[in-house]
Amino acid sequence: TFTAWCNSHLRKAGTQIENIEEDFRDGLKLMLLLEVISGERLAKPERGKMRVHKISNVNKALDFIASKGVKLVSIGAEEIVDGNVKMTLGMIWTIILRFAIQDISVEETSAKEGLLLWCQRKTAPYKNVNIQNFHISWKDGLGFCALIHRHRPELIDYGKLRKDDPLTNLNTAFDVAEKYLDIPKMLDAEDIIGTLRPDEKAIMTYVSCYYHAFSGAQKAETAANRICKVLAVNQENEQLMEDYEKLASDLLEWIRRTIPWLENRAPENTMQAMQQKLEDFRDYRRLHKPPKVQEKCQLEINFNTLQTKLRLSNRPAFMPSEGKMVSDINNAWGGLEQAEKGYEEWLLNEIRRLERLDHLAEKFRQKASIHESWTDGKEAMLQQKDYEIATLSEIKALLKKHEAFESDLAAHQDRVEQIAAIAQELNELDYYDSPSVNARCQKICDQWDNLGALTQKRREALERTEKLLETIDQLYLEYAKRAAPFNNWMEGAMEDLQDTFIVHTIEEIQGLTTAHEQFKATLPDADKERQAILGIHNEVSKIVQTYHVNMAGTNPYTTITPQEINGKWEHVRQLVPRRDQALMEEHARQQQNERLRKQFGAQANVIGPWIQTKMEEIGRISIEMHGTLEDQLNHLRQYEKSIVNYKPKIDQLEGDHQQIQEALIFDNKHTNYTMEHIRVGWEQLLTTIARTINEVENQILTRDAKGISQEQMNEFRASFNHFDRKKTGMMDCEDFRACLISMGYNMGEAEFARIMSIVDPNRMGVVTFQAFIDFMSRETADTDTADQVMASFKILAGDKNYITVDELRRELPPDQAEYCIARMAPYHGHDAVPGALDYMSFSTALYGESDL
Repeated sequence: TFTAWCNSHLRKAGTQIENIEEDFRDGLKLMLLLEVISGERLAKPERGKMRVHKISNVNKALDFIASKGVKLVSIGAEEIVDGNVKMTLGMIWTIILRFAIQDISVEETSAKEGLLLWCQRKTAPYKNVNIQNFHISWKDGLGFCALIHRHRPELIDYGKLRKDDPLTNLNTAFDVAEKYLDIPKMLDAEDIIGTLRPDEKAIMTYVSCYYHAFSGAQKAETAANRICKVLAVNQENEQLMEDYEKLASDLLEWIRRTIPWLENRAPENTMQAMQQKLEDFRDYRRLHKPPKVQEKCQLEINFNTLQTKLRLSNRPAFMPSEGKMVSDINNAWGGLEQAEKGYEEWLLNEIRRLERLDHLAEKFRQKASIHESWTDGKEAMLQQKDYEIATLSEIKALLKKHEAFESDLAAHQDRVEQIAAIAQELNELDYYDSPSVNARCQKICDQWDNLGALTQKRREALERTEKLLETIDQLYLEYAKRAAPFNNWMEGAMEDLQDTFIVHTIEEIQGLTTAHEQFKATLPDADKERQAILGIHNEVSKIVQTYHVNMAGTNPYTTITPQEINGKWEHVRQLVPRRDQALMEEHARQQQNERLRKQFGAQANVIGPWIQTKMEEIGRISIEMHGTLEDQLNHLRQYEKSIVNYKPKIDQLEGDHQQIQEALIFDNKHTNYTMEHIRVGWEQLLTTIARTINEVENQILTRDAKGISQEQMNEFRASFNHFDRKKTGMMDCEDFRACLISMGYNMGEAEFARIMSIVDPNRMGVVTFQAFIDFMSRETADTDTADQVMASFKILAGDKNYITVDELRRELPPDQAEYCIARMAPYHGHDAVPGALDYMSFSTALYGESDL
């Protein structure tokens, strides 16, 4: 066995021994054997053939063995030179122990125990194999066959072996080991079977050759496991990156679609259409926006978690695609909220404008209708030629009547001017039906001008005729003069009593009520005037009846009859209580509006400070140290639960706010908080608690991944809090420098600048607690490196500078092998072969250029 073992190494130097007790006597092959198995050069041998030369050479070999820490007991150069078999075999066994077995150690065991433990582990899955020692456990040959099958299953059909055929088993193992594993036959099958207890040293020597033959496979398995672990981390991180990109794209696309809708300021023509727009905006606020707020918060949390995982696995930081940074999303979100705020303000202003326009349009129609009703037939009347056949009294009557008409015409001048002024205001306010309003107004003005011209023409005709006809009825004239303004007063009163009104406060409705009461106070005097006018008409009737005047009881100076005066007076009396009722109802409505204002203000004045208080408490929790990180996390989650439970109060306030908007209430003196303030504060509170929880979770993740104790974490927090002098949750540059100095760092400007580039990559001038924890954990913990991964690939590649596709598929699981193949660049070195891949560049790329 020892002879075969020596020859397995000597053949590497192109020689061998035939007789172990003779061929080592001159020391030359003994020195050559030691050089081959150690890889080192020994002292130059003596080439003489005298005994002294041989002893010198053997002593050089023995000295080299002793220099490796081996004690040679009772073995001297003379015994070897003299061919002492026992001493020679003892020396070879010492060499085998030192160079073939000593380095075999599994789980801190001795060399022999380590080799035995390795055999037991490798053969554990095989039936009928029970390795307990290095003698009788190997007699049936199944142990040797199991070791070969475990590492090279294609070489032996283990299922066909039988425990009762040890000769076949042993010869099979010895033949296969020699042919395929380059392990020479060191044992004889018949000797092992025929010996009660096979030689332990021979078995150990032969089994150690198996260990060294298969140790490369063990290294490959370890390297493959390391690479699988690294690739699994990389695959998971890439999936997280893809998820972030998709969520960011969806959110930005939603913002891109929503902003143009909020920036659309095209007004509607009707109040109903604008109310629908307001309702659509409320649906957006209530239904569409809240999920997007949650998505935005989740996106930031996912981004922070991904960056933490990348840092913990020593990977380069994740840089999202162009335009998809968290800051880009925050900027887009800010643009959305700006457009949202402007849109709501525009909607409310537009509704107020349409309300004003509807009021003015109705007022225009009322005044125009009254005026058109008055002018009906006036042009035909002014164009009559009745004065040509009239008597003198009739002419005077026509003249007086014309004077009364002119008085009436002048009285209507104010109404025409009011109609024109209202039309002008509707134009300035961009009323949608302005063309028809302008046309109607123009028609009224043209007709008014024509009436003025016709009146002047008729007056001139009557005055020419007046010289012939001088009789006039003074009573009719007086009646006409008093009836016309009174009739105009009644028409104005009816117009005022039917006039619609718009008020927004109790004070305004009280002002209208006061004016109405003042009007009612004038009714007794008006009734006296009516009685006086009717008295004139009665006097005329008496005169006509008394003197038989041929006038048929009609007044030639006016068309206003007593029946018309009484009818309009009765209408005025009916309109007064209606006006009372309308004012009373409006007063009640304004009282209800004031109740809504107070109700909203009371809630808002509680919720607003509550939100601010919770924001401050969360800030204190994230800074103060009370218990472990898990305690802080539980505390924050309890806070989050209490905040979520507060949501019904926000919803109730939203409901009150909607009632206020539906009631068209635009101001509230009972509170400084608007619904917009509450919404923004609420969203900030939800986002802050979620971010704070995520920061603590990342700290736990960092602590556990880096092996940081709770005491270390508390020390880090204490240092951070001490140097966070402004209590903002961040340290500025000078405070951070002082913190590092207090912890024992002594650095110059260049080193401090390098550290700042790590903890403040965006150059904001501040260091957050998470960045501080990451830096301190990086300073105190070890992680995988690009060099380690590259070394693992080098083992799988058999120490080559490249690795082939077949080697990757043989050593790695299928999915991770294909992952590497898809990402590795072809290897272009001078020693490249078909299918060669560059694993060095790939290993470096996993960790970024900084590790290169």
